[in-house]
Amino acid sequence: MRRTTNVTVQESTTGADPKGGRPVLPSRGRQRPLGMGETTLTGGFWATLQQTNATASLEHCEQWMERLGWLANFDRVADGTTGPDRAGWSFADSEVYKLIEALAWEYGRSGDQVHDDAVRRLTARIARAQDADGYLNTCFGHAGRQPRYSDLEFGHELYCTGHLLQAAVARLRTTGADELVAVARRAADHVCDTFGPDGLQGICGHPEIEVGLAELGRALGESRYVEQARLFLDRRGHGALKDIPLGRAYFQDDVPIREADTWRGHAVRALYLSAAAVDVAVEQDDQELLAAIERQWANAVARRTHLTGGMGSRHQDEGFGEDWELPPDRAYCETCAGVASVMVSWRLYLATGDVRYADLVERTFFNIIATSPRSDGRAFFYANPLQQRVAGETSDDDAVSPRAEGGSRAAWFDVSCCPTNVARTLATWHTYLATAGRHELTLLQYAGARIEAELGDGRTASLEVETDYPRDGLVTVRVVRAPEGPVTLRLRVPAWARGAELDEGGRRRSVSTGLAVVDRELTTGEEIRLHLPMTPRFTWPDHRIDALRGCVAVERGPLVYCAESVDLPAGTERDDLTVDTGAAPLYHEGRVTVRAATNHRNDPEPAWPYGTPADVGGTGSTASMDLALVPYHRWAERGPTGMRIWLPVARPS
Repeated sequence: MRRTTNVTVQESTTGADPKGGRPVLPSRGRQRPLGMGETTLTGGFWATLQQTNATASLEHCEQWMERLGWLANFDRVADGTTGPDRAGWSFADSEVYKLIEALAWEYGRSGDQVHDDAVRRLTARIARAQDADGYLNTCFGHAGRQPRYSDLEFGHELYCTGHLLQAAVARLRTTGADELVAVARRAADHVCDTFGPDGLQGICGHPEIEVGLAELGRALGESRYVEQARLFLDRRGHGALKDIPLGRAYFQDDVPIREADTWRGHAVRALYLSAAAVDVAVEQDDQELLAAIERQWANAVARRTHLTGGMGSRHQDEGFGEDWELPPDRAYCETCAGVASVMVSWRLYLATGDVRYADLVERTFFNIIATSPRSDGRAFFYANPLQQRVAGETSDDDAVSPRAEGGSRAAWFDVSCCPTNVARTLATWHTYLATAGRHELTLLQYAGARIEAELGDGRTASLEVETDYPRDGLVTVRVVRAPEGPVTLRLRVPAWARGAELDEGGRRRSVSTGLAVVDRELTTGEEIRLHLPMTPRFTWPDHRIDALRGCVAVERGPLVYCAESVDLPAGTERDDLTVDTGAAPLYHEGRVTVRAATNHRNDPEPAWPYGTPADVGGTGSTASMDLALVPYHRWAERGPTGMRIWLPVARPS
């Protein structure tokens, strides 16, 4: 992949980002992310999700935190009434910070005063709880609570601070320096004073402080914060944390980050750590560190990632399994790991310009991020398995779910990290649409949008994008105002889109996967059309994935499809279905249909499920049928149901 020239980015350290803010803004890189003031969604799939997030999910999250006492924890610290009865887990503070971050981004996007009021209201409560030296935590360091930093393995103090810093970045880049930014600066100074070169040599069991320090350091021009992030990165992997039954790999404290070849241990921890490593590598021009994360990304994507983009195969540690350990029914694929995967891939794309990373971002957006929230924005999936053997129970929208996994979305969880992570991601989704280079504009994700982008040379390109993607594969780019002189317009062609075509003024040509390039002077009013093939396709697993041998999946465009038990004829069991891959899958009105067969056994079930083909196959009849599949992101919207993505293939007769 050809890499473009580095783009240097200038950012105000005292006020709002003049481009309207963006979650990640490296000081240098191959591409510059567009800000909220440069992109606006005008309709379609993601605009609907974003609006639901703004009008329902954000309020929903605040109401639950108030109800459960997570917000009152800050009041109790301020009032000196803390004790052993504090509400929530040790990391409950972080959910408040992620909510504030989401609210800040949403205010930057829409300008809706209700979201600004919420940020100010919540900030006032947390500010009162901050100690004079900058320490801010409601679980440790107060009367009736454990001492500060007495449980670095599982206390999550630094983890919570990291999310506070990210919330402050959102506020700084959308509104400007205010009370929240001042609180975060004091907290970051406290961390540097406490854990600097001459301070405590510990690290947090859950990475996050690193990415918070790095991004706040960039936003404020404080190199000290970035250097502290590097210190935390380099301390990890040397046994800094206590050993536990799951092993130090759970914390990524088993191998130094520069030496590791792939992601392992707890998936969210590994991915947050890697996001921070890319940030530090870019800011300090550390090519060795950047290459390490590129290597880990490549190996984990090739051998430890599910078809949906989901990461984390094991329930016991919410973590990565070994190579090729990708069971569909026991896949964990935590929603937060999907968010973290996007964080890493996006940073790698900005640093390198390699569209492989944008491909994975798209897959994860559609099949993990979009899958989590219910259509009304008031219930969520925590885990995202690729098979649900038994339909779960209908969730109670007025109760906290004690389980991360289940067959229905829950209004809230005992550990409710995923709803707020989804909220902050959806509030910023449009900032992932496109990037700018010195003389170029690259469209990476497709949605109806207006784009007013400043190129690296100071010129402005104004475009409108019209599309019904992912329902339809036509993407029309209209030049509203062309910049003077030649410009390079690049449109990402996903790796699955073999046979794509580009139409410039009636001149239609084939384009390869990767990037379709228009390199010339554009004309105001002209339209460029990208045609992505949307024919449903069978997808086969690598033969080394034991759990998937003999199975096939169905995809259409960026969407993975699944079979739900509610669509089966009465008396038909999912486990009896096989798919005829000799008949091409067909698409009609949002559903894909495949030709399938169901085997009805006439003799009794065997007492032992192993033996000769006659023993386990029995005698019976076979009936053919058309099996309807739905996009995976819509599963369980009609109530609890069995589901599977990977379908057994019929044996040749």
